[in-house]
Amino acid sequence: MAGKIPQTFIDDLLERTDIVELIDARIKLKKTGRNYSALCPFHNEKTPSFSVNPDRQFYYCFGCGAGGNAISFLMDYERHGFVETIEDLARQQGLEIPYEDNNRPQAPQKDRRSIYDLMEKVSHYYQQQLRHHTQRNKATDYLKGRGLTGDICKQFGIGYAPPGWDNLLKHFADDHKAAHLLLEAGMIIERDNGGHYDRFRDRLMFPIRDNRGRVIAFGGRVLNDDKPKYLNSPETVIFHKQRELYGLYEARQANRHLQRLIMVEGYMDVVALAQFGINNAVATLGTSAGTAHMEKVFRHTSEIVFCFDGDEAGSKAARRALDAVLPLMQAGRQARFFFLPQGQDPDSWVREIGAEKFLWHMEQAQSLTEYLFTLSSEGLDLARADDRAMLISNLMPLAGQIPDGPLKSLLLRSLSEKTGLPIEELQQLSEEQPAKSTPLPGDSQENRQSVPRQREKLPAEQRHVQKTASRTAAALLLLNPHFAELAPDLADTIVADEPAKQLLLDFHQHIRQHPDISTAAMLGHWLGKKPQTVTTLLALELHHESPQQQQQEYLDAIDKIHQQQERQKGSEWIEKLKASPHIAPGDMSEEERQAFLALFNREQ
Repeated sequence: MAGKIPQTFIDDLLERTDIVELIDARIKLKKTGRNYSALCPFHNEKTPSFSVNPDRQFYYCFGCGAGGNAISFLMDYERHGFVETIEDLARQQGLEIPYEDNNRPQAPQKDRRSIYDLMEKVSHYYQQQLRHHTQRNKATDYLKGRGLTGDICKQFGIGYAPPGWDNLLKHFADDHKAAHLLLEAGMIIERDNGGHYDRFRDRLMFPIRDNRGRVIAFGGRVLNDDKPKYLNSPETVIFHKQRELYGLYEARQANRHLQRLIMVEGYMDVVALAQFGINNAVATLGTSAGTAHMEKVFRHTSEIVFCFDGDEAGSKAARRALDAVLPLMQAGRQARFFFLPQGQDPDSWVREIGAEKFLWHMEQAQSLTEYLFTLSSEGLDLARADDRAMLISNLMPLAGQIPDGPLKSLLLRSLSEKTGLPIEELQQLSEEQPAKSTPLPGDSQENRQSVPRQREKLPAEQRHVQKTASRTAAALLLLNPHFAELAPDLADTIVADEPAKQLLLDFHQHIRQHPDISTAAMLGHWLGKKPQTVTTLLALELHHESPQQQQQEYLDAIDKIHQQQERQKGSEWIEKLKASPHIAPGDMSEEERQAFLALFNREQ
C-alpha cells in the first residue's frame, strides 16, 4: 500500500500546474481584465459568476461559493478523491509521487520560488547588458542584420550574456544565496577544482517562459562560428525541456483565442515570424516534438501546423512529430505538415515572400491523412498489387495509433478506395494493431464524460460578505503570503478574540514557518481544515485591486485591528472605573493608560 504523499510534493505540483490551462480544458474561460470568467460548472446559472485568478492560481464562484486551487477543482469537477487527483496531476506533469514510505531516501525540496525570482532578475540583467555593455554592438548588429526591431526584442525579452567567466556571480555578489540558486537553475557550472563559472558567455539570450510567464530557462545563440550554435539550460527543478515550448506564452499573450499553432525548429524562426505579425509560432527546445509537447499544444488550440525545413533533417523531425501526434488525434483536432523550399527556413522565407503569402501556404499545408499517404506510398506504384499491399503494410501501424473516431474511419475508407481491399478487412487489421493511444489529460468535458459535483446557489446575504478589518487582513494575507513580512509581530500584538482574527494569526504563523508558500499551496493546506471560512475570504474580491493597493489596504487593516483593540481596552477601563469608583487613574498599568488615552483622544 502506498504511503502518505509529502506536502512538499503537493506544493511543487501546484507550482507546476497552470490553473487557467487546467480549467479552460474543461469549461471555456473568457478573459475579463486580469482574471478569467465562465458560467460556473458547479451550479446552474445564466450570468457568469465563476472567476479564475491566474496570478495567484485560485478560482471562486460568487454564486455558489465554490473556491480553491487546481486540486480542489479537479476533485469537484471529476468527482475524484484526493489521492486519485494528485496521481492524475502528477501523470500530466510527468512526475513520480515520492510516497513517504518508500525505502528510497527523498530528495530535499528545492527553493523553487526563490529560483523563479532569481531567473527573472537574470533575464533583466541580460536585457540590460544588450543595452549598455561595452561589447553590445556585435549583438545589436547581429539582431539588426536579422531584421529584428527593438520592440520585438523587448516582447521576447532578448538579452546578451557578455564575455567573461563570472559575470553573474559578480552581479549577484551581494546575495549570499545567489551562487546556490544559480547552480540549481543551471546558470553556472561547478569547476572540478572548486568555484563556479557562467554557463552562457558571449551569446544572445532568449528567456524561456512557462505557461504562467515565469522565466524557467534560457537559450543562448553564438555570435560567431563557435560550437554549439545554440546552447540551452540543462534540466533543472523548474525546467523540463520535453514539456516546454518556446514562444507559447508569447503566443497566448498575443492571441485571445489561438485558432492554430505553427511549430518551427528554432528560436529565431519564432521571433522572426512574430516580427512579421505571425504571433502563433512555437518551437521545441533542442529536442524532437514529443507527446507531452502535443498534449500541451492541444490544451491551447485545436490545430497544429508542423513547418519544417525541406531537407532530410526536416523529414526526420516531421516523422517524430507524427509519432507524437497520432495518439492524440481525437475528433475536432487537426494536424498539418508543410515543408519549406530547399535552403529556406521560416526566418528567411517569410522575409522573401511576406507574411500574407506565408500564411496562405500554412492554409495549404498537407492534412494529416495526406501526409500519411505521402509517407507510406513513397517509391510505390499503386498500379501494382504488391505495391498496394506494401502501402497497407506501411500505413496500418500508423492508423493503429489513431484513436477510434471519424478521422480513423475516413483514413481507412480512403485506403480501401486506393487499394481495393474492403474496408471491413482493413478495420479488422486495424484492431489487430497494438493499442498505443491514451486519453489526453485535460480533454474537454464532452470527451471525458465528467459530471461536476453540483452545489446550491448561495443566498444573497452570503454572496455579499461584510468586509471587516480582520477578514480583510486575513484575505489579503491568503492572497499575498509575502505580506507576512510587513508585520512580523502579529502574534504579539493581536488578540484572537474572534474567528477571523484567529485565522489571520494562523495564516501568519504558517507563512512564517513556510516563507516561500504560494496562495495555491495555502489554499491546499487550509481548505481541508476550514473550507467555508477560507472560501468566504475569497468572496471579498480583493484580488481585483493592484498589488500596491492591496499592500496598503493590508497595512490599514492591521492598523485598524490595533486601534479597535486599544479602544476595547480603553472601554474596559471605563467600565472598570464605573464599577469601582474608588480606583484611581494612578492604579492603571502603562498598557491600560495608553489604551485609555488612545480612546480619549479619538473621542475628542
